Amino acid sequence: MTSLAFLILFAAVIVGYLLNRQAAAQIRAGGIRLHSLDGFHGLYSALLIGLPGLIVILAWLMFQGPIVDRSVMASLPPGVLDGLDAGAVALTLTEIKSIARGQVFGTPAEWKVAAAELLKARNASASMALVVVVALMSVALLVFARSRVSAEFRARHGAERIIFGLMIFCSTVAIFTTIGIVLSLVFESIKFFRMVPITEFLFGTRWEPQIAIRADQVAGQGAFGMIPVLLGSVVIMMIALVVAVPIGLFSAIYLNEFASPRTRNIVKPVLEVLAGVPTIVYGFFAILVIAPFLRSTAASAGFEISPNTALAAGICMAIMLIPFISSFTDDALSAVPRSLSDGSLALGATRGETMLKVLFPAAIPGIVGGILLAVSRAIGETMIVVMAAGIIAKLTINPLDTVTTVTVQIVTLLIGDTEFNNPKTLAAFALGMLLFVVTLCINILAIRIVRKYRELYD
Repeated sequence: MTSLAFLILFAAVIVGYLLNRQAAAQIRAGGIRLHSLDGFHGLYSALLIGLPGLIVILAWLMFQGPIVDRSVMASLPPGVLDGLDAGAVALTLTEIKSIARGQVFGTPAEWKVAAAELLKARNASASMALVVVVALMSVALLVFARSRVSAEFRARHGAERIIFGLMIFCSTVAIFTTIGIVLSLVFESIKFFRMVPITEFLFGTRWEPQIAIRADQVAGQGAFGMIPVLLGSVVIMMIALVVAVPIGLFSAIYLNEFASPRTRNIVKPVLEVLAGVPTIVYGFFAILVIAPFLRSTAASAGFEISPNTALAAGICMAIMLIPFISSFTDDALSAVPRSLSDGSLALGATRGETMLKVLFPAAIPGIVGGILLAVSRAIGETMIVVMAAGIIAKLTINPLDTVTTVTVQIVTLLIGDTEFNNPKTLAAFALGMLLFVVTLCINILAIRIVRKYRELYD
């Protein structure tokens, strides 16, 4: 039924667009001058029908489930939920939903089967009501939009007001989402620092968050020093940047200034394909190709290395980052006014000197943006590190040793039996807050660098 509601709305949008555009064309054909073009009359109708309908469908789908579930639980026979806590009640509702989907295990109680039938019936009624509401609203808005077509109607202004309001709404949602993310990190981090001193977190050199979260578990007391985790992120990031930045920059310079058009048309798409490869594929490449190659090379040199190393993860991550750096650098070089290059060549400079002393300095803002995007991507990467570098936190800068990163530890802490009232789980939010602060500092640094060089070359 939901698909039918979307189909009706889509059909109404198309009909409204075509109907208003045709009506405007007929008025114009009669020799009457319209304020707006025919397309704006159609666009106004499409927006007026589509946006309210989409909002109604999304809101309906958001609230239908909780309302129907609450009504079904309220209709259960008296006494069946007596003495059950919130978890047991939620489990009962899950069982009723499973029976409604036809997933029956064993012989359920009669009242559960009846509740499942009631759940299916009310969901079907709600879905049918959604279709009826969307159809009636679409017809009403279609008639209203058609009645607005006239020589005096400012359809372009009306469509622009709707689009402007949509943009304001999207911006507001983005702002409040960012605020919500920051506040959630702050509040949960405050809970963590009430249990673990902030000095231990910031300056501790041991990261062992495995502690007992239930009375029947056996575990250590836990240590929450973030320095080994942060150091592991920095080590892998630096390895990746040392490999990726020169290759990305030189490849972009070659493709932009020295390569033939045919070579550029072949090599550039191949490089950009690397940006679309899933990170888990890079992880498989690391454990199947890079790590065995490093182990065999080390064995031939007479020493052994760990199966999981920061070097393997860093090299694989560098391959992932090369397209970002190369693409941003190439775009930045292409954006430099051609007059600068022509002037340098006219004064007798070679193409290499022109690139080194004119084009590259003028493109530094875009190049810095590409490199810092690569830094952010490297800091936030998880799958490659899990598969190639491991999950053990060690206070080391040895690239041939096992290390871990902030993102890997966040994932590890939130997997399994978790309760949000113990240091082990809340440590993930503290690490998330740390990652947010580091990323924010990188962005501030990038803005300062970009502004500085733009003042010189604008």
